[in-house]
Amino acid sequence: MVFDFTASQTQYYRHGRLRVESGVLPDAITAYRTYGDSSNPCLVFPTCYGGKLDNSGLLGQEYLVGEDKVLNPSKYFVVTFALFSNGESSSPSNTPPPYNGPYFPAISYEDNIRAQYAVLQHLGVKKVLMVVGFSMGGQQAYHWPVIFPDYVEKYVVICGSARTSPHNKCFLEGPKAALVASKDFDNGHYKSTPQHGIRASEEYTAHGHTDKQCWFREHQYTHDGIYPDLAAFLRERWEAGFLNNWDANDLLTLLTTWQTGDVSKIRHGGDLKKCLGEIKAKGLIMPSKTDLYFPPEDSQDEIAALGDSARLVIIDSVWGHVEDNDFLQDEVRKFLEE
Repeated sequence: MVFDFTASQTQYYRHGRLRVESGVLPDAITAYRTYGDSSNPCLVFPTCYGGKLDNSGLLGQEYLVGEDKVLNPSKYFVVTFALFSNGESSSPSNTPPPYNGPYFPAISYEDNIRAQYAVLQHLGVKKVLMVVGFSMGGQQAYHWPVIFPDYVEKYVVICGSARTSPHNKCFLEGPKAALVASKDFDNGHYKSTPQHGIRASEEYTAHGHTDKQCWFREHQYTHDGIYPDLAAFLRERWEAGFLNNWDANDLLTLLTTWQTGDVSKIRHGGDLKKCLGEIKAKGLIMPSKTDLYFPPEDSQDEIAALGDSARLVIIDSVWGHVEDNDFLQDEVRKFLEE
């Protein structure tokens, strides 16, 4: 029997009034999907920037979930979570006044993890075998064993970091500025999609994916002939991916969550080395060799603080902030079965 990814429907957990980093959500909602039998060991897989549970975003969840994939619903109870502000969980675009649009509060990774934990309690999950995530999902994976040290046994960080680096923060100011300065953004009060802002913003994020000029020189952006040239790649792959499925205020809130990521804010008052050194769960840290957002040098520093509790596996790829899926599946599968 072939696994049907679409058979699982998005569910919505209502938290009621929820305090978040910079305010409150009167009726907070976390969107999630489940795959497999809840009596099996639980695996958690949160979304990234551009990711949606239903695969309508730039990157969905299907690439890791399936009976022929590492997150196998026939062996595990897989729970996928939507970040606040991804358009599925509570977001500027779907929250009624007075916190709609530009009035939506800033959200932290800690807010997301505590909300996801509440859903898992609702589902009767006593312990999480593994949390795995890519990019912003990887940063969430790092937060789980810090916030709930006795609840998570393993975590996998793919192209992510425990603390957003100064370089990464600076880079993210680019897409934020492109959005807010666009002539159609109207301070977040736009009545139709601010196409100028979203197009400019997401072309900027595309530039940060790889540090390898050979990727461009070898015309890798054509994806083996799918796109005739770089302009078509940017327009179809990046601009269309966000124009068709994303709200500008949602993107801004997500970028702020990304910029402010730091597990050491939760404990030890900013001492990252001490915070990482106390993580009990076993970790697999997988940066990409050419990722400009989360370079492997940052992961090497984190591994030094994590010590024997985690290992580093660098993805040797010119594709930058995009994982080698076959290699990734093999490494995560080995780690999961240890």
